[in-house]
Amino acid sequence: MSYSIAVRALSEFTAKSGDLDLRFTPSPTALEGIVGHRTVASRRSEGYQSEVALEGVYQALTVKGRADGYDPGQNCLEEVKTYRGDLSKLPANHRALHWAQAKIYGWLMCHRLNLPQINVALVYFDIVSEKETCLVEACSASELQAFFELHCARFLHWAELEMAHRQRRNMATQRLAFPHADFRPGQRHLAESVFKAVSTGRCLMAQAPTGIGKTLGTLFPMLKAMQAQQLDKVFFLTAKTPGRKLALDAAQVLLQSTDAPPLRVLEMVARDKACEHPDKACHGESCPLARGFYDRLPAARQAASQLSLLDQSALREVALGHEICPYYLSQEMARWADVVVADYNYYFDFSALLFGLAQANNWKVAVLVDEAHNLVERGRQMYSASLDQAALGGLRKTAPEVLKKPLQRVNREWNALHNLQTGAYQAYDRAPQKLLQALSSCSASIGDYLNDHPQGLDSALQSFYFDLLQFCRVAELFDEQYLFDISKRDLERKRSLSQLCLRNVVPAGFIRPRLTAARSTVLFSATLSPRHYYADLLGTPADTVCIDVESPFHADQLQVHIVSRISTRYVHRQASLEPIVDLIANQFSERPGNYLAFFSSFDYLQQVAQLLAQKHPHINLWSQSRGMGEQQRQAFLEQFRADSRGIGFAVLGGAFGEGIDLPGARLIGAFIATLGLAQLNPVNEQLKRRMSAIFGAGYDYTYLYPGVQKVVQAAGRVIRTQQDRGVVMLIDDRFGESKVKQLLPRWWAIAPLVLNASS
Repeated sequence: MSYSIAVRALSEFTAKSGDLDLRFTPSPTALEGIVGHRTVASRRSEGYQSEVALEGVYQALTVKGRADGYDPGQNCLEEVKTYRGDLSKLPANHRALHWAQAKIYGWLMCHRLNLPQINVALVYFDIVSEKETCLVEACSASELQAFFELHCARFLHWAELEMAHRQRRNMATQRLAFPHADFRPGQRHLAESVFKAVSTGRCLMAQAPTGIGKTLGTLFPMLKAMQAQQLDKVFFLTAKTPGRKLALDAAQVLLQSTDAPPLRVLEMVARDKACEHPDKACHGESCPLARGFYDRLPAARQAASQLSLLDQSALREVALGHEICPYYLSQEMARWADVVVADYNYYFDFSALLFGLAQANNWKVAVLVDEAHNLVERGRQMYSASLDQAALGGLRKTAPEVLKKPLQRVNREWNALHNLQTGAYQAYDRAPQKLLQALSSCSASIGDYLNDHPQGLDSALQSFYFDLLQFCRVAELFDEQYLFDISKRDLERKRSLSQLCLRNVVPAGFIRPRLTAARSTVLFSATLSPRHYYADLLGTPADTVCIDVESPFHADQLQVHIVSRISTRYVHRQASLEPIVDLIANQFSERPGNYLAFFSSFDYLQQVAQLLAQKHPHINLWSQSRGMGEQQRQAFLEQFRADSRGIGFAVLGGAFGEGIDLPGARLIGAFIATLGLAQLNPVNEQLKRRMSAIFGAGYDYTYLYPGVQKVVQAAGRVIRTQQDRGVVMLIDDRFGESKVKQLLPRWWAIAPLVLNASS
C-alpha cells in the first residue's frame, strides 16, 4: 500500500517551525497570484516550461506536484511566490518553507531529466511594482536527493501510521452494522438512497420528515461506502450549533457500537468560540499559545490522532496540554480526520478551509448538508458584501494622513450617488464604475499601509479593510444574479448616512461547483418542497436524485387545525390579539401542557404575551427575547419539562423554529400565528422583481415558499417520536388557500377550527 502526498503538503508537514504568526500582511488575491505567475513566465525565454507536473517515490511514499517553472537554457527550476509590501519583513520560517518546496521540486526535476545538478530559484514577485527578487542556489542532484529523502523520512513514519489507520478504518466500515436493532420507518429508505448516491457519484436531495433519524440515516451509509468508493473524508455540514451536536451524538453512537470503526471525528468551531486569549493577537510575541506553535505541533498532532472523538472540549484539552492554540490545532487535524463536523461556511464560503484542502490534496470527499433549506439564505449571505458610511466617516477622522486622500475619494463618489437618490432605498442593475475604481484604489492604499505598519493595527481600519476586500471581490463577480443597492437611514438628520450592498440573489452559481467537486453531496431536510425552488437556487446538478421519504407518523397523532376567522396581516394585527389569546387559553384549558406559540415579530409576540398574562395570569409563560445568547436559549428550552405546563413564545424562523427536540410531554402543541412571509420592504420587493425576471415566480420564490417552509419546520417540533400526540393551530385565513395547503406535509389531516361567537 502506498501513500500519496502533494509537495506543498509534505513541506508544510516537515519544514514548518517556530511561532504561529498571523500578524496581518495584505497578501495577493488568488487572481492576483495567477496573474503574477503568468507575468513571471512571460518574461522568460522561449523554451521556458510552466506548471511542470513532477512525481517521485521514496519507499512507500509518492510525492506529486506542479513546479511553477523550469528554464532548460539556464537549467533553473523556479518556485514563484507573489507578495505585496516589504519583502524583508517576511518571517524566516516562511522563507524556510518556500526553500523546502523549491528544493523538493529541484530533486524531482533532476530525477526526471537525469541531471547531475540544477539551479534552484526562489522568485518573489511584487504584484504592485511587478519587481522580481530572485534568490538562486546551485545544487547537486545528490544533495537535493538527500534533502528530499530527509523530508520524506520525517513524514514516512506518520504516513505509515496513516496507512495502517486507513486500512483498519476501511475494513471496519465495510463490516459496520447499523447500531440499533432496526431502522426507524423511513430511515432505511433514506440510508439506501444515500448509499446509492455515493456509489453512483450523484447528488441526492432528500426530503425526510423530522423524527426518522436523518443524521444517523445519512452518516451510516456514507461510512459504509468509504472503502468501495475510496473516500478520504466525509464532511457533515450544519447551519447551526444544535445540528453539530446531533451529528456528534450520531457519531458517538457509531463509535460505541459493536465492531466500531477506528474513526477520527472532528468538530470545527468558529475562531471566537475556540480562542483562549481573545485579548491577544495571533503571534508569538503576544499569545503564549502561538509561541513555538509549530515546534510543539507534532506531539499535539500525535496525541490528537489517538482520539476517536475530537469535539471542542477534547481538542481543547489536547491543545492546552501541549501549550498550543486549540483553534489552529483543529485546522491541522482537518487534514487527518475521517469525519469533519462543521458549519456550512467551512465548505461553501469563498475561502472555505475544507473545500480548499480537498482541492489542494485531491481528496475524494462526500458531503452531507444538514437542514439544507437553510443553505439558500446562508449562501446569499456568504456571497454578498456591504459597506457602511458611518464606518467610513469614523475612519476618515482617525486615519493616518497617507490614507486620507483615497478615503476622501471613496466618500466623494459615495456621496455623488447618495445625493442623486431621493428615497430611502434604491436598487441598481450594476454598481457604478467610478465608485468601484475608488474602492479598489483605496483598498490597495490601505493594504500597502497595513503591510508597512503591521504592529499596533487600528482595529477599525483593519475591519473596514476586510469589508472593502470582500466588497471588491464580490464586485468582480457581479452579474444578473446580483443587486447593487443603497439604503439610507437617519433620514430626519440634516445629512443621512447610507449602506452599500452587493446583494447575491441566486447563490446557485457558487454552490454548484462545490456540490459537483465532491464524489457525492446529500442535501437533506424536512422541508425541501417544492423541489424546483431549491434546485434553482442551490444549483443542484441535472442528474440529481430527488426522494421524498414517507413519514413514520400518522394523521391521528397530530391534530392540525386552520383557524381561518383570524387574520394575522399587519393591518389586522390589533384586532387579532384578543381572539389569539382566547384560542390559546381555551386550548390550554382543554389540554394543559407545554406549547410553543410562534409569531412574525417580537412586537407581535410581546403584545399577545402581555394580553395573555393580563387576562389569564394563572398560565405560566416565557418569551424569546432579541439577541439571546446560547445560555439564555438553553434556559428557555429547559422550561419545557415533562412535568411542567406553560406557553413558550417565539419568533417564527428564529432559534426555536427548528433544530430543537422536545419529545413526549415536553411539547404537546404549537400555535403558529403567521404565514411566515418575509417582511414587505423595498429589498424584498427587489428580490421579487429579480426572481420574476429569472424564474417567472417572484412572489412564490421571495415570500410564499420560504414562509411556508418556516411554518412546517416550526410545526415539526411537536411530533418527535411515534408515541407523541399533539396539536398544531395554523392561525390565518390564508392557510386555507389551495396553493398554501399543497406545500404542507401530505401526512397531515387538516381540519378547520370553528370558533364560536364569543371567541
